Amino acid sequence: MSAGLAACLGLSACSGLIYRPEVVQGNFVSREQVQALRVGMPRQAVRDILGTPLVTSLFHADRWDYAFTIRRQGSEPQQRRFSVFFKNDMLDRVEGDPLPTEAEFAARLDSRRPPAKLPELKATEADLAKFPAKPASAAGAVQPAAPAGPVTYPPLEAVR
Repeated sequence: MSAGLAACLGLSACSGLIYRPEVVQGNFVSREQVQALRVGMPRQAVRDILGTPLVTSLFHADRWDYAFTIRRQGSEPQQRRFSVFFKNDMLDRVEGDPLPTEAEFAARLDSRRPPAKLPELKATEADLAKFPAKPASAAGAVQPAAPAGPVTYPPLEAVR
């Protein structure tokens, strides 16, 4: 009984060390991409800018839906939805959540804390005097010899 209890306590203590992978689903659409869209663009031009839509439906052939979700350990999940509508195979209108710029999105991904104040790395003359200088003869004593003639190497493939 006590061994089982110890195992349960040991596993619960390690639960904070479990790696939870980042989950990214869908297409990220940035504000810059939406600003590049123009009413009257053909479907292929919209696909070139936004990428392949996550959802297309036979019942809603004139609507493409782009959804994006990211879940990261230690941060709030992000969800965005964006739809484009076509009329006669030309872009008619767009609807969706407010979209971040690429820079704003990248800044939200980096959840690392800024480093604490770094110590100043500066040595005074007194600090440097604590270390003896190397003798001049030791600095250039050993020089590798240059090869006497051309260097040859064995063939890479066996000779037949």
